[in-house]
Amino acid sequence: MDGELFPRERTLIAPGAVHLPDWLEPARQRELLDAARVWARPPAGLRTVRTPGGGTMTARQVCLGLHWYPYAYARTAVDGDGAPVKPMPSRLAELGREAVAAAYGAPLADGVEYDIALVNFYGGDSRMGMHRDAEERSGAPVVSLSLGDACVFRFGNTANRGRPYRDVELRSGDLFVFGEASRLAYHGVPKVLPGTGPQGLGLTGRLNITLRVGGLP
Repeated sequence: MDGELFPRERTLIAPGAVHLPDWLEPARQRELLDAARVWARPPAGLRTVRTPGGGTMTARQVCLGLHWYPYAYARTAVDGDGAPVKPMPSRLAELGREAVAAAYGAPLADGVEYDIALVNFYGGDSRMGMHRDAEERSGAPVVSLSLGDACVFRFGNTANRGRPYRDVELRSGDLFVFGEASRLAYHGVPKVLPGTGPQGLGLTGRLNITLRVGGLP
């Protein structure tokens, strides 16, 4: 945000969990938003995720590379229109490698490539409960990119959904990477802050792009 009294700085939130504010410049944010609008189109487009207990997630989602559904992966949109999932763009996979290098000061190991993206759209009243990204077989860090409205991102511990946790405000362009000791930490989004996104971006709501290494056959 322009004119802030105290500029936001790189912060270690927990061991292996790093917040880098304003990592994506405005032009790159617009590029990702334009791409996300294409990814969201059918087939295998934006959908509402339904949980095994009969509930629905308030954030809508589209997947790339592999299709995530509670709580597994598939090569088709098994809980949507059944179409083959869209491929993982090479430029997005490379962005994941750049993000890890920026967060940790060292590149991702050779041969490890980001092959899954979960793109979540949050309206002003959307939430995401505390959960772990545990369906992957790889321990590579999770990369999270934020576009549009800011949110409260709750980053917890690896033992349970409760305390201790830390709330972090993620704004458009922010990068959050969690791996190493925090790879299986519980995390969620208790609140979106409507109307806080950059006016020039042209997005109402919040878009989160989460990159993962599956390590799956």
